Amino acid sequence: MVRIINYKERQKEDGTSFFVLEVQGGIEMVLSKVTGSFYATAKKAYISSTFDEQTCAGLIGTEMPGNIIKEDCESFQYVVKETGEEITLSHRWVYVTEDAVKPKQEAAKYEQNVIANSDVFSKNGILEHAE
Repeated sequence: MVRIINYKERQKEDGTSFFVLEVQGGIEMVLSKVTGSFYATAKKAYISSTFDEQTCAGLIGTEMPGNIIKEDCESFQYVVKETGEEITLSHRWVYVTEDAVKPKQEAAKYEQNVIANSDVFSKNGILEHAE
């Protein structure tokens, strides 16, 4: 599940504006590489919308089924607001519905358990039809 926590106004290339919904996943515990201590965090993503500002404001707090996943993308520069450090990223966080996540998880589960049984194949190189 994800929750709508905010909205933001964005500009299209032609100058017109639209609103995106900011969604946040559940709490996750991450181990710091620097301190060795755990800290709590949550993944965030933005979803484009066709809603007006009033509707977006009314949707804050709404929970929706789905997850936020890491997606590879073309590298880009990002400035960490807290430190001013500029870093290069090659991923982004995106919202996906539960239906989009389940087939990938199911496929991965079966891919790991596939073992070919060589007894079902001909060993003499001659095609023989089953009777």
